Amino acid sequence: MALTKKPVTGMKDIMPNEMEIRDYCISVIKKTYAEFGFQGIETPCVENIENLTSKSGGDNEKLIFKILKRGEKLRIDEAKTEADLVDGGLRYDLTVPLVRYFSNHENDLPMPFKALQMGNVWRADRPQKGRYRQFMQCDIDIIGEPTNLAEIELILATTTTLGRLGFKGFQIRINERRILKAMARYAGFDEARFDEVFITLDKMDKIGVDGVRSELVENGFSPEGVARYTDLFEKMNAAQDKLAFLEAELSGVIEDDVIPALRETIETVEATKSADFEMVFDPTIVRGMSYYTGTIFEIAMPELGISCGGGGRYDGMVGKFTGKDVPACGFSIGFERIILIMLENGFEIPGKSKKTAYLLEKNLPTQRLMEAIMKAQKAREEGQDVLVVRMNKNKKFQKQNLEQQGYTSFEEFYARPAE
Repeated sequence: MALTKKPVTGMKDIMPNEMEIRDYCISVIKKTYAEFGFQGIETPCVENIENLTSKSGGDNEKLIFKILKRGEKLRIDEAKTEADLVDGGLRYDLTVPLVRYFSNHENDLPMPFKALQMGNVWRADRPQKGRYRQFMQCDIDIIGEPTNLAEIELILATTTTLGRLGFKGFQIRINERRILKAMARYAGFDEARFDEVFITLDKMDKIGVDGVRSELVENGFSPEGVARYTDLFEKMNAAQDKLAFLEAELSGVIEDDVIPALRETIETVEATKSADFEMVFDPTIVRGMSYYTGTIFEIAMPELGISCGGGGRYDGMVGKFTGKDVPACGFSIGFERIILIMLENGFEIPGKSKKTAYLLEKNLPTQRLMEAIMKAQKAREEGQDVLVVRMNKNKKFQKQNLEQQGYTSFEEFYARPAE
């Protein structure tokens, strides 16, 4: 039986033209983030299963590719529970590995620590356009900075990077988990059920205020509390200054510094940004990860109707490893979606070096072959891309294929009498 030539479901082979764009994007990302003081790190693709199932990853913990124990430790016949069989898993994001990394190397790292991490992650998700079971993530995180300076730097670094990749007119939609909780508290909801409220709220852009109202009542929340909750959104949307409205309305149910700090973040980024984008306060942003504790944000591209990344503050996560809480905040670019958009828009790498193909006649004499290779080597040393190939019988068709690969000039080498 013939072997299967297609990749595993949810995985993909990457063709040369896409690989070229991916490499270009990675180089821009690394250079830009380095300018902001972020340092590259790398963590293993496999993590201890206890870390991956520590109630930090939300629904992603249901999507883990689990790894069986090896050698003598794997005793399938004696196994009674999953724990008897599994001790590791492929990472589903880069945040859990980063926090473990920081906890392990804290004494050898600067504080605050600005980390850049790029690498593949795996989720046993349902594959669809732009969504794979293996995909690249690109994260920057600041650990050890308790103030909104972390959020400001993360947003500026990420948006500067997107601007250099040619994106403009996008939005950074921003919210605060403590505002979400204060609004739910204002409505009189039971704090133990806040997450249920937020799951419904997250559908606001699809089902509207009326849909949120109906679903909350159907889920057993009191009509009076639901009305108070949804009325808050309607009044806020009608207000000229949403944050000022919330600051007055939520007085007594939210910490005094939350809204001023969020306003300062928005105004500072707007005043100092170098890319073409807009900061938008969006009180319906929830973010799925349960580890977020404060500011949360997303990259939105309204004309495409999609988000291309996000992040937020997760101050309580380091403490799960070390026993002491350390402030932390991160931002992740949706690398695969960015690449997909660039490919669909026919992105051309700026300043791309000229690509030349040398076509060598078959049975070229040794001396002539050496001359061609020597000329190619000299051109490569000067920074040119040179492909040396044998000439096909159908030279016109061969050149057409090479042009599709980006080769813009050709030089042909034929046999000639020795001089």
